[in-house]
Amino acid sequence: MLEEVPFPQKDIQEHYDNGYLIYRQGIKRSPLSCARCGNRDESWFGEFPCSRCGKVELYCRKCLMMGRVSECTQLVSWAGPEREFNIGKEPHQWGGHLSEGQQVASQRVVEAVKNKAELLVWAVTGAGKTEVLFAGITQALSTGKRVCIATPRTDVVLELMPRLQKVFPDIKIAALYGGSEDRHEYSQLTIATTHQLLRFYQAFDVVIVDEVDAYPYSIDETLQYAVRQSRKRESSLIYLTATPNKQWQKECSLGKREFITIPARFHRHPLPVPRFVWAGNWEKEIFKGKLPPNIIRWVESRLASGKQALIFSPKKAAMEKILKILRKQNLLIEAVHAEDPNRIEKVMKMRNKEVPILLTTTILERGVTFPYIDVAVIGAEDSVFTESALVQIAGRAGRSAEYPTGDVTFFHYGKTEAMLSARRQIEMMNREGVMKGLIDG
Repeated sequence: MLEEVPFPQKDIQEHYDNGYLIYRQGIKRSPLSCARCGNRDESWFGEFPCSRCGKVELYCRKCLMMGRVSECTQLVSWAGPEREFNIGKEPHQWGGHLSEGQQVASQRVVEAVKNKAELLVWAVTGAGKTEVLFAGITQALSTGKRVCIATPRTDVVLELMPRLQKVFPDIKIAALYGGSEDRHEYSQLTIATTHQLLRFYQAFDVVIVDEVDAYPYSIDETLQYAVRQSRKRESSLIYLTATPNKQWQKECSLGKREFITIPARFHRHPLPVPRFVWAGNWEKEIFKGKLPPNIIRWVESRLASGKQALIFSPKKAAMEKILKILRKQNLLIEAVHAEDPNRIEKVMKMRNKEVPILLTTTILERGVTFPYIDVAVIGAEDSVFTESALVQIAGRAGRSAEYPTGDVTFFHYGKTEAMLSARRQIEMMNREGVMKGLIDG
């Protein structure tokens, strides 16, 4: 295990003499690279006069937020004896039950942990991916292995921490994110943002990457490098996603990637399939203070029935104009976006059913659950609505066992390949769920 560990100064020489410390040069010129984040792009390197060595040195700007790494920086890593953990045979205390689909996936996760293998868990939204991990994590912990669950978003770390602490009450869990107080905690189970994995090098026996399709992990090679570098040479790597990218889908179909699907939700109802509804030049209309009549009818129907709804807009500016129009129907309608200081409060009001309809950008495409809602997208043709985003948005509906159905409508000004691919993926999972006996009817 190699990672940031604070040692008393007097112990450093002793650890080095014993071969317990490894020093790596922070920046190499040939080939040009940063040892911490893997950056090789020349445009991300800068120069500065180093007061330590007196030379003009290169430093990496890509991971500068974690402290400057330069040519004379030595990255110090621990390579000494592993710390032993006092763990019983059954470290988890979870009284829940897995569905048939979850059980099959759970067993594959256990096998991947045992065999130090890679595995993609391709599970539909609302399938209960976290519960699928419990047996695999238990297998790792009970054999003295270190486990890291990595996710692109801080709010997921904060959500998972209490859930996993309840399931593994006797395990010290470290939660790592920007500003976290657990930065120097050495724990057997770590939950971290993918950014924080830049602090680790060959540290974990099992790395689980949740929401592997989510921004920024999906497009940031530095974060993907961080995941690879945080693993031990012999270790397990498990990916979780509802929407693997096209390349991964192709690799799965060709047998080039080990994977397991959970094509149905635990309540055994099919995923809501989105309807495509032509809305014309909706953006031109909202600048006139109007919305297409079919969108107005959709909103009026939800307000009349008392069923809550999420309405997604591609841009904050468009959303604010739509809000002004819809508040003529109901003053309690709200809107949220990434920079909204009252975002948490508004989402809580939605949970408490104080808000009938919540307008949102893609900020709420994942990570939120409302039991009884319909979902609409205004401007589904916009490039911000990728296949992944649209599948996630459609997955907000029908998640509850009490309300397993819901209407999903994509209002558009021309169908896109992303829209068609999202619908095909949802229909494919429904067919597979029926074929495997995981969906009733």
